[in-house]
Amino acid sequence: MGAMIRAMRWRFDPLSLVWAVALFIVLVLLATVGARWGWLRSFFGDVLAVVWVYFVFKTFIAARVLPLALAALGVGCAVELGQFLASAWHLHIPNRALRIVLGSTADWWDVAAYTIGFAAVLALEALRAKFGVRAARPTASAPRPSTPVH
Repeated sequence: MGAMIRAMRWRFDPLSLVWAVALFIVLVLLATVGARWGWLRSFFGDVLAVVWVYFVFKTFIAARVLPLALAALGVGCAVELGQFLASAWHLHIPNRALRIVLGSTADWWDVAAYTIGFAAVLALEALRAKFGVRAARPTASAPRPSTPVH
């Protein structure tokens, strides 16, 4: 695990940022316009939330797919754990927008949706790698060693 963390580097990937912004717009639309869409809003929204967190991480962290996807899944599960603990301790989030974003009821179906989002990330990245679709070269934050000019 330590080797995976040491392999992570800060960077900026504009293509991942575009995906993160596009998914954020879809999530906002699902939360507002899709409020009456039942399972599509809740279940599919949770699937997309993990994919969105993955692309947010990928925008700023250069790492292999699996650690970033696991981190995104971990965020989803942490939110669900928070919902469970808030319910068990009778805590209430007073801000309506924050309740919509974080949710207020723990549900195992949400964990299933997060797991499907995790699997979707792995599948999308595997397809991208299989067909040779390359992302734009990210800009790393660490300086590269200079080579002497002859």
